Amino acid sequence: MKQTYSRVVVKGGVLSPAELKQILELAESAGLDTISLGSRQDILFIKDEDTLEIDSQDKFQLVSPEELGAENIVSSYVSADIFPNTPWLTGDRYLYILEQFRVQPNLKINITDPKQRLVPLFTGHLNFIASAHEDYWYLYVRLPEWEETMMYPALIYSWDMAKVASAIEDILKEEPETVAFLFDLVNDAVDSNNRTVDSPLEVPFYPFPYYEGINRVGDDRYWLGLYWRNNKYYIGFLKVLCDLCADSRIGKISITPWKSIIIKGIPESTKIDWERLLGRFGINVRHSMLELNWHLPVSNKSALKLKEYLVDNFAKRDISTYGLTFGITDYTRKAYYFTSIIIEKNQPPAGLEGIKIRNTYNLLYAKNFDPNTQQYIVYVQEVDKAELPGLLIELSKMYFEQLGKKTNEARKPASLKESSEKEVFQCADCLTIYDPIYGDQMQDIPANTAFEDLPADYCCSLCEAAKSKFIKKKLTITHK
Repeated sequence: MKQTYSRVVVKGGVLSPAELKQILELAESAGLDTISLGSRQDILFIKDEDTLEIDSQDKFQLVSPEELGAENIVSSYVSADIFPNTPWLTGDRYLYILEQFRVQPNLKINITDPKQRLVPLFTGHLNFIASAHEDYWYLYVRLPEWEETMMYPALIYSWDMAKVASAIEDILKEEPETVAFLFDLVNDAVDSNNRTVDSPLEVPFYPFPYYEGINRVGDDRYWLGLYWRNNKYYIGFLKVLCDLCADSRIGKISITPWKSIIIKGIPESTKIDWERLLGRFGINVRHSMLELNWHLPVSNKSALKLKEYLVDNFAKRDISTYGLTFGITDYTRKAYYFTSIIIEKNQPPAGLEGIKIRNTYNLLYAKNFDPNTQQYIVYVQEVDKAELPGLLIELSKMYFEQLGKKTNEARKPASLKESSEKEVFQCADCLTIYDPIYGDQMQDIPANTAFEDLPADYCCSLCEAAKSKFIKKKLTITHK
């Protein structure tokens, strides 16, 4: 039976209980009794029929499967205050930044904290990753036609992120092939308060977190994680949950890329109410980690069946996979993987349509079993389903053998392997950089103009500080 679906855009994977309840009522009006969750923290309406009739909405953006170019912004707001985080990046800061994105992007945008592991860092076209400098972000770019992720040669100010992203979307028609060219075009298009990249991005390694159940945070607060292995969340239960959020004065509900829901800030005084709600609806919130660390294609019954087969094998052998994550995917050359291990289903041989043949699989694992390295190594190819449990157990043993032995070099993203320095001049007042290689097109200063050759009345393009305010500085340039 053919399935049809629509995506409901949920910016940053965060929405209010009232907004979720309105979306649930919209799904009910389309004849649905469940909703599903997407990999980019969006909500899916899926129906096992030829048509899915949904009333047009001004408040919510609904995207049909055929519609290209409308993307959801992913953020690690869901991790703030409950998992390791960069000190300055609070939940409120995420919300302020997300509010700056007033136009629905056509590129995939990720806004993440490198110290958390729940939300992937590098699965977008534009990946903003928090730096140690308050309100400044690394930007890693992988435009749709690019084969590799490249680091933007400046840190982006929080309140410039939306306009920089918008400028890059406008620039796509120029077909920039390098990040340096893109940098030049963006600087021509927008005024921004960039900052020098003074140190490479370090992504610390943390085991994958357990994200389900009622968990204490602080002295008198809890957070709740909800997960359905079939990714079908009952609307009736979720509507009651929204009402309890309102009663508990909880303002936000979060969606994870693992197709689960997290509710933060549950007061201790209402904890028993939440336990009562879960019990009334018979909700299990204590799945094994073996269940939780999988990423599957949406509404793919064969992938779900394969996962159940593998999890059952692991459970019978009492295998630990703590810290590992697994993904199942159909073969695709341009996938944005974000799990430790990938089980890749091969395409059937051409010319054998209509003939029943056994599926074969490839196994890949991330370098150091850390998907943030963006490097995947082929372990085996063209193996039968029956061979997968043993091979995955071999990989899990490899993971535990090397756990804790990684060098700092190995933990850096692939595009930050080597670095060099060059001399630039920085405005002491606003930190704007004058780079002799690029000149200053805003003031008709051509490229390759030495700072000493600038006119005496030259001033900062951003704050108009005098030339004497510029300080010589070493700029670190990173290379692959």
